Amino acid sequence: MLLEAIYHRSTDSYCYAYDDRTVHIRLRTRKGDLESIKAVYGDKYDWAGTGTEKAMRIIASDELFDYWQAELTPPYGRLRYAFQLIDGEQQLWYTEQGFTTHRPQDPLTFFDYPFIWPSEVLAPPAWVREAVFYQIFTERFANGDVSNDPLGVRSWEEDNPGPHDYYGGDLQGVLDNVDYIQSLGVNAVYFTPLFEAHTNHKYDTADYYRIDRHFGDVSLMKKVVEAFHERGIRVVLDAVFNHSGKAFAPFRDVLDKGRASVYWDWFLMHDDQLAAGDRPNYHCFAFEAHMPKLNTANLKVRDYLLGVARYWIEECDIDGWRLDVANEVDHSFWREFRQSVKSLKPDFYILGEIWHDAMPWLRGDQFDAVMNYPVTEAILQFSAGGEIDAPTLSSRISRILVNYPQQVNEAAFNIIGSHDTPRVLTQTGDARKLMLAALLQFTLPGTPCIYYGDEIGMTGGADPDCRKPMIWDEARQDAELLGFYRRLIEWRKTYETLQAGACEFVYAHHRQLVVCRASASERIYIALNDEDTEQAITFAAEPVASYRALGGSGTFRMADSTMTVGLPPFGWIVLVAEPPEGA
Repeated sequence: MLLEAIYHRSTDSYCYAYDDRTVHIRLRTRKGDLESIKAVYGDKYDWAGTGTEKAMRIIASDELFDYWQAELTPPYGRLRYAFQLIDGEQQLWYTEQGFTTHRPQDPLTFFDYPFIWPSEVLAPPAWVREAVFYQIFTERFANGDVSNDPLGVRSWEEDNPGPHDYYGGDLQGVLDNVDYIQSLGVNAVYFTPLFEAHTNHKYDTADYYRIDRHFGDVSLMKKVVEAFHERGIRVVLDAVFNHSGKAFAPFRDVLDKGRASVYWDWFLMHDDQLAAGDRPNYHCFAFEAHMPKLNTANLKVRDYLLGVARYWIEECDIDGWRLDVANEVDHSFWREFRQSVKSLKPDFYILGEIWHDAMPWLRGDQFDAVMNYPVTEAILQFSAGGEIDAPTLSSRISRILVNYPQQVNEAAFNIIGSHDTPRVLTQTGDARKLMLAALLQFTLPGTPCIYYGDEIGMTGGADPDCRKPMIWDEARQDAELLGFYRRLIEWRKTYETLQAGACEFVYAHHRQLVVCRASASERIYIALNDEDTEQAITFAAEPVASYRALGGSGTFRMADSTMTVGLPPFGWIVLVAEPPEGA
């Protein structure tokens, strides 16, 4: 028993309230080191009456460690707990004070979870777990009103966009194609910024209270939201609160008056004199002088931005904000932001753009979820680049899952393409490999989002090439790929197991992978072969009356507790376990 490998702390992803009556506890051990672990737990004020034990189970493994979990229900919301570690004849108890060979008698030495406060439990909106998102880059989705086109707009058929080009996409174009979006089966949309700005991407806001004139106006925005809501589709907008644009009125005042401007402290300035250049002497987004960083510690800035956040909820009834560059804004602002928007709409979705470990923002007082870029990178490095194999992929995903509470994983925003990355078909170079990547995106824990046009096989390199105009000519669309995406969306919405079931990698060898999603009533196996030769995969499977294939091009055969699937080159199969009648 390697004690140095054992790790626990009574906070974050190792001990947290899943809901207002359940606490999840986790323990890390060396891989394959322990036979079993029991959680010894009870109420700290009534140990004699409530003390009990519960077996823990391995929920994930990576190259080095096993991760164990138990779900505990403290009768009074308070919890004291320790771990009984069993390896054959050897037994140890692990408490907050360390390891002992004797069963501890004093629960004061145990780990402590003081009390479940329902108001502090991270509870993402229930609808998010069931959602499938569609990302709309409005300037390139559809041109429904040529009268508001920018000067020099390019023809929609020219598919080689430059960084400063305009094509005339607008909200009327979105409204004209709401039925298409509904036909995909998605039940949520995410818009990149819509507010007045001087670029085609609109991440340099000039007026936070005005829809960009090339897109439409607030009246049209209301019609768009109403049209989506009538079809059961939620609407999330992009909030750029880390920085404004150079044309933002307060920053223009700073440019005009310098240190004498009443808005000087709205921004983070280095010197008394304003200077631009390659490295401006004021904080910006990524040294971009036209995107000055907002000082969200300033109470006036804070009040202004909170007013913006509330305005669009009250005015247009939007359902969520996606927060751009969220990790570069102070935590206290996001805490106030959460309280402000949730007071208007309790099931409002707060999604942060964070590319790395985001636990500090996911403790119940700031965001509901983050964009799941670590999963994105793992999937693409497997399916597109071939940089990692199946065992490495399973280890990477397992570590990501145990680094967050379960409800965080269920609401995480899973993407494989966006306006910031090369098109997934261009990265994979093969529609079959794109399908494998999308299959993982839709069947791993989290909320999937499709970048407009990926569903019909659009291509494109890095920005701006990934922002080509949407292809509406059906003759140029990949109908097979579109049908595949529609099936994925239907499965994701139909099977609750894909929304909240446990996730286990039951087979990972070379470039073949099998994922099991399981709940009390369902079990789904997703098998895929990321290789250009036929492969047979054999793995242990739950013995039930029968299995049926939801889709795919593979074959399967069940014998006792062993499943064998045959997969063609870059093939896959999804199997659903059907329990015996009356079970």
